[in-house]
Amino acid sequence: MLCASGTLKKNQRGTSIIEFALLMPWYFFLVVGAFDLGFYMYALIATQNAARVGALYCSSSTTAAADSDNACSYALDQLRGLPNVGTGLSTCLASPLTVTASLVAGPDSSNATSVQVTYTTPQLVPIPGLLPGVMTISRTVIMAVRS
Repeated sequence: MLCASGTLKKNQRGTSIIEFALLMPWYFFLVVGAFDLGFYMYALIATQNAARVGALYCSSSTTAAADSDNACSYALDQLRGLPNVGTGLSTCLASPLTVTASLVAGPDSSNATSVQVTYTTPQLVPIPGLLPGVMTISRTVIMAVRS
């Protein structure tokens, strides 16, 4: 309580510091969690875009309708901003990135390409026992082959 002179009473001087110390870990986890969720959403959108671009490439080229290597190069271009992809990754056959393309029957029984992109993302701030250190994002896009 404030006295008339604007100072705290003797028995309430440390309460502000104690309240701050008790709430600080919760504020820290809130900020870090929001940052980590934003990173995960960015990786989710980038993986979806990589699958879409790979399927678009495969559907526009009749000779490469099931060519995983070319779909991989286009998918890699979309995922360059992610931390464990960067510029050093050149293959899509193993973790952290796998791209598979295949020729499938579309919903109207026409030819279509299916491109699946699986990305294993490191968590920015892993919490032992609560959240694992990696998360796997997998997206599949089916697109009709254009002639």
